Amino acid sequence: MNARPLDSALVSVDWLAAALNDASVTGTPLVLLDASWHMPAAGRDGEAEWRAERIGNAGFFDFDRRICDRDSSLPHMLPDEALFTTEMRRLGVQQDSVVVVYDSVGIFSAPRAWWMLRAMGHTQVAVLDGGLPAWKQAGHALNRDAPKLVSDPMAGNAFTARLRTSLVCDWREVLRATTAPEVCILDARSADRFHGRAPEPRPGLRGGHMPGAHSLPFDQLIQEGRMKPVAELHALLSAHAGPQSRVIASCGSGVTACVIAFAAHLAGWEDIGVYDGAWAEWGAGDRLPVVTAEQSPYTPAS
Repeated sequence: MNARPLDSALVSVDWLAAALNDASVTGTPLVLLDASWHMPAAGRDGEAEWRAERIGNAGFFDFDRRICDRDSSLPHMLPDEALFTTEMRRLGVQQDSVVVVYDSVGIFSAPRAWWMLRAMGHTQVAVLDGGLPAWKQAGHALNRDAPKLVSDPMAGNAFTARLRTSLVCDWREVLRATTAPEVCILDARSADRFHGRAPEPRPGLRGGHMPGAHSLPFDQLIQEGRMKPVAELHALLSAHAGPQSRVIASCGSGVTACVIAFAAHLAGWEDIGVYDGAWAEWGAGDRLPVVTAEQSPYTPAS
């Protein structure tokens, strides 16, 4: 069977239920991945919750501890191609797989897995709109059996990662972008963190934002755990970025930046990068320029 191109990077629970019951929907066996991750202050463990209940035979996409650069001092950085290849094969992803990722919040961490897969060359990937809460709300069944890997990593058309460098930004590119009018830096953190009015949750980081960056808190793109309609996403993004702009998304540690990248993709932007080091890198030390509320021309009226 040949994989059928996904119509959208965002799929509904009804579409997923149909695809799980009928392989002809996707044309190839569907790979379902739970990419749940929570801020430490939430007191939740995404993997433990996945072990307790999941959709179908979903594997766990652990971008915080396993599918990451384990030698980096920065949180959940994108790993190299070799490690990503190994981990995707372990989860049953093949070169022609259709992959759907979800999280236990609704839309929060799943776009991180979506972006990582695309950054490593796998384009047949979508996010479940509303995630696990929407699946439950619709009354669909949950799997509470002990999880087990159902993949044979050597079977079929084995996945091999190929990094798409345009989707990944380092601090050097972001620094150049601070003075490049054709590039729009969008920051997914809260407005108070962006302007340095609230402390960063990670100790030792300065408050504020990159020069020229725009504040677009990721929760403005979401309504009741689902992505807002495309027209609304387009309007929110157009307030900052021109239609031909390169968009660079940033946040605290590279997770909610991917919500911006995902929204921009849905809304039709084509040149989108994620600053993987994010504020965890930029805000550390004093080598990179930081703007605070007193200096910023983007400070909103209170």
